[in-house]
Amino acid sequence: MSSVSDRLPAFPWDKLEPYKKTAAAHPDGIVDLSVGTPVDPVPELIQKALVAAADSPGYPTVWGTPELRDALTGWLERRLGARGVTHRHVLPIVGSKELVAWLPTQLGLGPGDRVAYPRLAYPTYEVGARLARADHEAYDDPTELDPAGLKLLWLNSPSNPTGRVLDKAELTRIVAWAREHGVLVFSDECYIELGWEAEPVSVLHPDVNGGSYEGIVSVHSLSKRSNLAGYRAAFLAGDPAVLGPLLEIRKHGGMMTSAPTQAAVVAALGDDVHVREQRERYASRRTLLRDALLGNGFRIEHSEASLYLWATRDESCWTTVSRLADLGILVAPGDFYGTAGEKFVRVALTATDERVRAAVERLAR
Repeated sequence: MSSVSDRLPAFPWDKLEPYKKTAAAHPDGIVDLSVGTPVDPVPELIQKALVAAADSPGYPTVWGTPELRDALTGWLERRLGARGVTHRHVLPIVGSKELVAWLPTQLGLGPGDRVAYPRLAYPTYEVGARLARADHEAYDDPTELDPAGLKLLWLNSPSNPTGRVLDKAELTRIVAWAREHGVLVFSDECYIELGWEAEPVSVLHPDVNGGSYEGIVSVHSLSKRSNLAGYRAAFLAGDPAVLGPLLEIRKHGGMMTSAPTQAAVVAALGDDVHVREQRERYASRRTLLRDALLGNGFRIEHSEASLYLWATRDESCWTTVSRLADLGILVAPGDFYGTAGEKFVRVALTATDERVRAAVERLAR
């Protein structure tokens, strides 16, 4: 019998290890701009909330505490402009990656069903389809897909890796097309609070969905906006007819966000100050790295939002990765995100100010 792992592609990050060793050998140390893991401290008010909830001997609930659901619905209305959001419209998840990987399975998809995602995309969209034995395909414009058998359409705005933002008109057109053809839309909006040259819009906004959440769900994460990658804190929002069955499945599977993490999320979503402060850190690093890359002969495409610069020297991405590794700088090769990225690299803004300055100095030589 074929094992589940046989359905999966090789784990892409393993291919980067030799270049990581090269970069780490630099006399002044590595500047790791590859994975995009937060490096700044967890805000103190969030740490305090976690500690205060540390005495949690009982099992948490999959749906979360009423306080957590209040925090989720309140944030959706305050920050994204969503209207009429109730507890039935939200569902906590254990970080967004597990949801992406297991969603097709939890939706009951299988052979003959199709999952679609952007041409350049987070690799786990494909992994999720493979785990469910569903068919998968990449698109440039989702409305040009054959809707027959298309059971799950992934959107991602702002995009990982490109930082591209789908504007309100594009989102409205896509949602209308999906509804016309009975296609379920999941919109990955984990970088929605990190717009630089564009203001990202959620599919939950009434201008996009006409005031109805039918057939649409958005995915949100606190990993980047609040430096909570280590907490595994994320949530879904949208159609109760989709979230209700997912809640039941996740109850059976014991997919619970820990009680201290739930308390931390309440604190994080109730405070906008730390988000502004973190945005300012990333904005400063983005400006420095962008100018340094442009000065080094790179061209940057899209990148109007998210935590990455999508950069190219019009050569193989691995040539660029190797050249930067020789400077002690590690970046992600674009082909991790699809063959359309084979001449690009993804440069993360997630390094300390000191390490970013080191990268800028090396690129200037």
